[in-house]
Amino acid sequence: MDSPVTKPLAQDVVWLSDLHFVAEGLIQGHDPRLRLRAAIDYINEFHSQSMFCVISGDLVDLATEQNYRALKSELDRLLIPYFPLSGNHDDKTLLRQVFDLPGVGMNEFIQYAVPTEAGVFMCLDSQRPGSDAGEFCTKRMQWLDHMLAEYKDSPAYLFLHHPPMALRLPMLDPDNMENGDAFLDLLSKHQNVKHLFLGHVHRPICGTVRGIPFAVMRSTLYQAPPPVPAWDWDSFAPAAEAPNLGILTFSNGDVTLQYREFCKYEFGLERSKS
Repeated sequence: MDSPVTKPLAQDVVWLSDLHFVAEGLIQGHDPRLRLRAAIDYINEFHSQSMFCVISGDLVDLATEQNYRALKSELDRLLIPYFPLSGNHDDKTLLRQVFDLPGVGMNEFIQYAVPTEAGVFMCLDSQRPGSDAGEFCTKRMQWLDHMLAEYKDSPAYLFLHHPPMALRLPMLDPDNMENGDAFLDLLSKHQNVKHLFLGHVHRPICGTVRGIPFAVMRSTLYQAPPPVPAWDWDSFAPAAEAPNLGILTFSNGDVTLQYREFCKYEFGLERSKS
C-alpha cells in the first residue's frame, strides 16, 4: 500500500467504520460484501482525489485469515490508500499479517501516525482482547503522549474504535473504553488535539468532551437502533437506516464532516439481493 500523498487542492479524507466483513454469509440479515462494494464504488467515483481512507475498526465480524484476505481483495479496489484500525471483532496478529501498515507506529499494537500537510492523523488501538469493551493501556498512553508532543506544532486528528466517554446509549455505553477518563486526561494536556473520530456503536453522534469535538460514524453494514424506544439485546434488530461513510475536509485547522449515504437501506438486505 502506497504512502498517502497530500494534494494541495484536495484536503479530504474518507472515513469508513464497522465493516463486519465476512467472505460468505450474512450479518444481521445484511450482505457485507454488497454493502462494502457499494461504498468502494462511491469513493472511486466521487472521491478518488482524497488523501486516503481510514477504517475505524471491526474490519471483520469473525477474525479469520479467510475473512481478512477476502476483505483485503475488496479494499484493494480503492483508488486511494487506506488505513485500518483494530476493533473488538478484530485480531491484531492476523490484521498485521494481511494488511500493510505505515512504519511510524508500534509493533505490539495497531497504532500509528500518518503525517500530512493538513496535520497528523493518529490511528489508535483501543482493543481489549477477549472483550467487547475497549482499553488504552500504559504503553499506548506513553506512545500517544510522545507522538502528540513530537507533532505539537501540527493539528492532531485521532481515530479510534471505542468511544472514551458515555454517549447516552444505555445498551452500548458499557462496551466503551474502560479507562476513558485517563485517556481524556492525556488528551487535555495537548493543545494540538483537534478532533476525535470514533466507531463501535453504529450510530451517528457528535459533540464535545473536555472541550474536544468528537464524531461517531455509522456502520458500513448495519445500524444500531436509537435509545428510544428502549431495547435490549434480546429484542435487538438493526435500525431501518441506510449506511453512511464520512467525508472529512481539513482547511487551516478547521474540520467539516459530511455523512454520505452511498446506497439505499434496502440494498444488500436478505430480502433484496441486489
